[in-house]
Amino acid sequence: MNSLNDAQIEQLREFNDCIVMHPLVKVIFDDFDELRLNRKFQSDPQCMLLTGDTGVGKSHLINHYKKRVLASQNYSRETIPILVSRIAIGKGVDATLIQMLADLELFGSSQRKKRGYSTDLTKKIVENLKRAQVELLIINEFQELIEFKGQKERQNIANKLKYISEEAQVPIVLVGMPWAEQIAEEPQWSSRLVRRRKLEYFSLQKDSKYYRQYLMGLAQYMPFDVPPKLENKHTAVALFAVCKGQNRALKHFLSEAIKLAVIKGRGLENIHFVEAYKNLYLPLKEDSSTSNKKSEDNPNPFTQNLQDIEISEVIEPSRYNPNAMEAEHMLVASVYSDPQTLSQLRCK
Repeated sequence: MNSLNDAQIEQLREFNDCIVMHPLVKVIFDDFDELRLNRKFQSDPQCMLLTGDTGVGKSHLINHYKKRVLASQNYSRETIPILVSRIAIGKGVDATLIQMLADLELFGSSQRKKRGYSTDLTKKIVENLKRAQVELLIINEFQELIEFKGQKERQNIANKLKYISEEAQVPIVLVGMPWAEQIAEEPQWSSRLVRRRKLEYFSLQKDSKYYRQYLMGLAQYMPFDVPPKLENKHTAVALFAVCKGQNRALKHFLSEAIKLAVIKGRGLENIHFVEAYKNLYLPLKEDSSTSNKKSEDNPNPFTQNLQDIEISEVIEPSRYNPNAMEAEHMLVASVYSDPQTLSQLRCK
């Protein structure tokens, strides 16, 4: 096992924590700023829906916005201008509200239920949101609160969130998978979600320039004197073959390649991509009975000629099917295109 010194670990941490301010991120950050501004003169706070498939960067984006606000303004220790809270998995709306209070650090999560508890809970949320001077409430993984729920349950959730938003005068941002859009179908929320944004995977077919610009942005955060040319056609296509347009997979792979380059005290080169791919995607060497077959089925794109690299991207995002006969079939995974080379794509 190769070791890293403290300075190198910090360099890798900074890269993994970076965010590239590409156009859509700027738009969403501006949306958040506008929601906070508008609450000062609107009696009915505007709210927002932010959706995107797994690994597209939703959580990373909202956490960066929170850090940016805290770094740019002076707040007392008792105030929380941006509250980011997560849905309490499988435990319903009341458990989620308790989690919000725990995130405010003003209320424990071990309270007993009692008669009228739900009403008391929403009122306590409102009181503490006001006390903490929360300007924006962001609820992450919102789809987990409404999936597998009937219309009556979704309406109850919508009513409670509406009450909290109005009484505390706090705009709410609902963040989740594509099927989180179901909440927009509730009458209480259809007109409140005045801002709706969708983060999508990168696509070579739809907008390859956007993808290459993002790679250039990532390169600026790498710990090298000269930023690597990730936008180089062969490198960009090979990286896309690895990540299939998914931001999280792209950064995980680049982090491994950067680590290898840092350990060897060199700039980021193709040899580091080749080794990173072997480490993450190819079978162990001792598995000799199947390694040759698997290597043929899963060729290293960084050792291939450009015209031979096969790429695949999402053609249908993951979705929620409420009409499925069994619960395990309600969540439908993303559908990817068949692997194709660039020349095959151009023929279409």
